[in-house]
Amino acid sequence: MSQIQPFVHLRVASGWSMKYGASPVDELVAAAATMGQPALAVTDRDTVAGAVKFALACQHHGVSPILGVDLALESLPLAHPAPPASVRTPVRGGAFIDQRQPRVGFLVRGAHGWAQVCHLTTAAHRHRDHPLLCRDDIAHILSANPSVVVLLGPDSSVGRAVLQRRPEQARHEIAWWRSIVGAQSLRIEVVSHLANEHDPRGAPRSTALAARMLELAVEQRITPVLTNAVRHCRPEQGRVVDVLDATRRLVALDERHLDRPNANGYLAATEHMVQIAHHIAGRASVGSTSAVAERLLAVTRELADSCVVNPRTDLGVGVPHPPQSSTAHPDRELYQRCRSGVVRYGSQSASAARRSQVEQRLDDELAVIAHLGFAPYFLAVADIVEQVRDMGIRVAARGSGAGSVVNFLLGISGVDPLEHGLLFERFLSPLRVQLPDIDIDVESARRLEIYERIFEMYGEQRAACVAMTDTYRARHAIRDAGAALGLDSTEIDEIARAFPRVRARDVRIALASVPELRDGRVGRSSHRLGLLLDLVEGLDGLPRHPAMHPCGIVLSDASLLARTPVVSTPAGFSMTQFDKDDVEHLGLLKLDVLGVRMQSAMAYAVTEIARVEGVLVDLDDSAQVPLNDPQTFELVRSTRTIGCFQIESPGQRELIGKFAPESFDDLIIDISLFRPGPVSSDMITPFLRARHGWAPPQRLHPDLWPFLERTEGVVVFHEQVLQIVSTMSGASLARADEVRRALGDRAQHEVLRQWFYPAALDRGYALEVIERVWEVLVAFGSFGFCKAHAAAFALPTFQSAWLKAHHPAAFLAGVLTHDPGMYPKRVILDEARQLGVAILPLDVQRSDAVYRVEVTPTGHGIRLALGDVAGISEAEAEGVVAARPYTDLPDVWRRSGVSQPVLERLVEVGGLDSLYADTGITRRDLLLHLHDLGRGSRGSGRSRGSGGSLSSQSIAARRESAGATQLALLDASSVTTEPTGLPAMAPAEQVRTELEVLGLDASHHVIAFYGDLLRALGATRSRDLLQTRSGSEVVVAGVKVSTMTPPMRSGRRVVFTTLDDATGAVDLAFFDDTDSSVLQRVFNGWLLLATGVLRRSGPRGISLRGTGAWDLAELHALWRHDGLPAVLTHLGWDQ
Repeated sequence: MSQIQPFVHLRVASGWSMKYGASPVDELVAAAATMGQPALAVTDRDTVAGAVKFALACQHHGVSPILGVDLALESLPLAHPAPPASVRTPVRGGAFIDQRQPRVGFLVRGAHGWAQVCHLTTAAHRHRDHPLLCRDDIAHILSANPSVVVLLGPDSSVGRAVLQRRPEQARHEIAWWRSIVGAQSLRIEVVSHLANEHDPRGAPRSTALAARMLELAVEQRITPVLTNAVRHCRPEQGRVVDVLDATRRLVALDERHLDRPNANGYLAATEHMVQIAHHIAGRASVGSTSAVAERLLAVTRELADSCVVNPRTDLGVGVPHPPQSSTAHPDRELYQRCRSGVVRYGSQSASAARRSQVEQRLDDELAVIAHLGFAPYFLAVADIVEQVRDMGIRVAARGSGAGSVVNFLLGISGVDPLEHGLLFERFLSPLRVQLPDIDIDVESARRLEIYERIFEMYGEQRAACVAMTDTYRARHAIRDAGAALGLDSTEIDEIARAFPRVRARDVRIALASVPELRDGRVGRSSHRLGLLLDLVEGLDGLPRHPAMHPCGIVLSDASLLARTPVVSTPAGFSMTQFDKDDVEHLGLLKLDVLGVRMQSAMAYAVTEIARVEGVLVDLDDSAQVPLNDPQTFELVRSTRTIGCFQIESPGQRELIGKFAPESFDDLIIDISLFRPGPVSSDMITPFLRARHGWAPPQRLHPDLWPFLERTEGVVVFHEQVLQIVSTMSGASLARADEVRRALGDRAQHEVLRQWFYPAALDRGYALEVIERVWEVLVAFGSFGFCKAHAAAFALPTFQSAWLKAHHPAAFLAGVLTHDPGMYPKRVILDEARQLGVAILPLDVQRSDAVYRVEVTPTGHGIRLALGDVAGISEAEAEGVVAARPYTDLPDVWRRSGVSQPVLERLVEVGGLDSLYADTGITRRDLLLHLHDLGRGSRGSGRSRGSGGSLSSQSIAARRESAGATQLALLDASSVTTEPTGLPAMAPAEQVRTELEVLGLDASHHVIAFYGDLLRALGATRSRDLLQTRSGSEVVVAGVKVSTMTPPMRSGRRVVFTTLDDATGAVDLAFFDDTDSSVLQRVFNGWLLLATGVLRRSGPRGISLRGTGAWDLAELHALWRHDGLPAVLTHLGWDQ
């Protein structure tokens, strides 16, 4: 008996076979390596999304990769077709999503084979309902020069025909494949999971069926191969496969729905597969059992060896594929366009030294870009940005690309890198493996318009959206596993919502450590909870659903579709199957087009300024919007930055109050400091202490002070690390950036130290200086922030603050319309009031679907929007606007086209008050008359519906027929609205209705109704906190608008909450030593009274450490019923 070589699995479904494969690729590869298997294939269902990650995992573990795909195939017509099977609807509803079509596998041979697999996968996804490969597509893609190996296994049409004992149909199928790819590229796949071994008829995954497949292969002179049809790495993962099958089919677990007969479909060792080969050979009538088994194993290994791929040469991993240039000489074109952009530096007025600096920097950057071959990419991005601006859409660069003079001169970035000390090497260098990644921010409301224009420019042959994958975390895993187990849907939902947003593998840790889970109903909710948690942990991290990345677009040459399959998204765009990391590994250059709501808000504000004031504002024009505008920085230092980009959060407002920024560079520093890395490494404290003269700045060495002076000697930016390393070692900035990256890996610190110390000593630096600097560099690690990224963020931050300082009504109208920030609209309205902007009530005569600015006797006001009315559709809001002006309620009823419930809500919040000013008619009167109108409509058989989702066509049709019909129904007396004597709504009732209908308190602030109690308790308003002594204990109150529990450097749990008290925001921090009952009220309450200790630092820095919290409404009820002493006793303040 000859030596058996290690087995190689050729049919493996990884976790990327979504809701089918149960094991991540890394686990599969690691297992193959442990078992001594030299190669491994991954043939995922309907996708190659895991191919790059699989190839990289193979490289890491020393396993040779084999790639393929498993696709559903349309069947050949049967000579004697069986009656059509009935299609059942899944018990959990939804479409029938598991058609169980015949399937065929394709293994890649070389680069051309990879291209063919990409084309086949793309073709399969052109099918409208589910991925299905048409035979015409196969013939078109493979007939000329097949570079794939076709695997016909038990799930193929051949396997099914053999199972059904239709030998002629099986031969007919093989003949078709032979005509397309030839016998040399065809394999019959034999699989046995030792299922139903005592059934001589054979069954799926049985030895009997495998033996008949082997006999067919010998008869047809087609080489057989042995596989194990792997779906999971370890046998015990079989039950996870069952959950995936049930989830895919939307049914509960039942033997009728199980695909696997047992747990043998795992990544088995060579010894097991040798035994399987002998089992099959012993049942097949094709020769000696040993000889047949050895030959079967040998030809399987031969196929594996012939299909090993080279990730670089076959897939293109690590080889850049820039966009196809529209010019024959892209480097020359880029140079000429940059030269024409030098006017941005005012070449006539600039000094000779400045011009020389620009010229040198430009030449250096262009040389690197030319060396790397990336000129077409920069030209493509510049063209796209120009197109976006021509469309009248705001656009701005973000990320490290702001450090490039080329990007600045091309108009991609609005930040001058020379002015702010930004380094090109942080963005791109000849030493960096990563590809350039230019990000642009655009108006979120118009992002898809830009996508359409990009695809018009480049076509689907050279552009594709980037994919992203939703993976199983705790909540999704609980819902799917619970449904598979047949648990009650209400119980499943309760359990899922009780868990925090943690990884599925951490559910037991959360259950043990989170008090509300440990002590609540979750642990007692089901006797099957233990099994549920086991299954949830087994689903952890598995891909569950592909989606379009919110901003990534790949730009490539005409070879794109030979490098990645593409599928169509619901929005109609082509999308690669690879995520952002994979496309970078494949050398595909990506442009991030990120929809930013603040850009939409600012564009809206500019439009409103032009409409109302007749002033055309260009935010990108430094003459109109100078970056040193005093009024803007005065607003920033006031900490009234709610609504402003990047600087509106409680933490940022506290930092700004301490910092007191005075310049654009200060904004860059502020944005960089308020990042997880700098916060967790406590860079803020030494900076602020030196900034305000409370401590001397850290001066590491005079040579380093020029680029550390702005940050008071504290190393904040990545760019500063580059400059320190380059200055002290003599290394280039490109090499210094590689050092910076390596500093984030502690394992490399010793190697770096052994390089840095001698290099710095050779340049004359003292050992103690080198040691001090090294300590700073090591402490910095990966905690700093890219200054170019911060500068790119600082530009829209400044622009939003400029708009708020100079045009507050227009700016806040934009914020309210596009909702870009972290606070609810009611907070933005309160902010407007504080800035002297009137809040104008909802009015069918004047309100639009969105918020509008109006001129008032005292300045400007913001008119509430129809779009905020609960249940109103976009078409209904447009109908209200189109049909005005109105004369009275019946006129609105006849011509606006809104449903009766929506019209009732409009009446309740005062939308028709202006029609009845000074008449004595109240909203209650109008509601009564509206009821009469509705009753008459019902009597005619013309119901006005229940509101919402009315199309513009139905509204138009209603409006055309409304006049005659309504007048026929109602006589003159019935349409006359008269006072009924019903009382007007009290202010408190108005506010309550506004909160229910609009989600905000427009006429009065909620807290206004608690003023007497708050004064009696000595509460301090937000506007008065600055005049309160540091260390004082204060009482505050307000509407809770946000609650956060971010990770902290100390590891302690801190709950941050913000209250709105009508004079501004009050921010409190409750630490983990706070009584649990207090935290429960903070989490669950809405109107809160709180106590805290105030601490002041810096010019306007305020922090409140929370010590207590109570429900303000409960206290108010107690006060009204039993008086102030009862409240003081309840609070424990009567001592």
